[in-house]
Amino acid sequence: MKKVFLIWLFLFVSLNADTLSGKKVFETYCWGCHHQTAMAFGPPFNEIAAKRTKAEIEAYIASPKSMYKAFGYKRTVMTQLHLNAKELDLISDYILSYKGKK
Repeated sequence: MKKVFLIWLFLFVSLNADTLSGKKVFETYCWGCHHQTAMAFGPPFNEIAAKRTKAEIEAYIASPKSMYKAFGYKRTVMTQLHLNAKELDLISDYILSYKGKK
C-alpha cells in the first residue's frame, strides 16, 4: 500500500511539474501589464524580444530597480517579481518566442 501511494505521489508531482509553461508564468505574473503584441501598461513581448537577449530579459525581471538605468530608462515601474530559476527561464523563452511577430 505504501509503495502504491509513493508511486502515485511521484506521478502526481511529475505531471504537475510539467504543466508549468512560459504561458502560465505570463498569465500569472505578467498579463496585467504586458501583452504579447500590443502595447499595454508595459511594452509588448514582441518589442522586448526585438531589443533584448535572454540574459537581459532575465536580469531585468529579476531586479528591475537595479537594471533600469543600464537599459537606458529614466525610471522603472516594473514590479519586483520573485520568480524561481525555472520560472525565469520559462518566461524569458516565452517572451523571446514573440521575436519578429507583429
